[in-house]
Amino acid sequence: MKNLKKKVIFEYYAPSALNVHVAGTFNDWNPEVSPLKKDRSGKWRATLPLPTGRFEYRYRVDGVWENDQRPVECVPNAFGSWNCVVTIP
Repeated sequence: MKNLKKKVIFEYYAPSALNVHVAGTFNDWNPEVSPLKKDRSGKWRATLPLPTGRFEYRYRVDGVWENDQRPVECVPNAFGSWNCVVTIP
């Protein structure tokens, strides 16, 4: 059976930010691959097609790694901070 991808919305509220990207195990932690776009309210958003699985991610806000502002599962990473987790059924 074909592994269908589901659309996952990533959001980050940062009205004064100049750049917001999302990076994780789904894009080899490359923040340049998945930029978010800002709306008039200051919320940044991107919709990414992800296959079934469990993925770790973080946001890159003006060059600084940040976690999701929403309540999500987090796991410790090798850098002494936390990665967020999204699970696609």
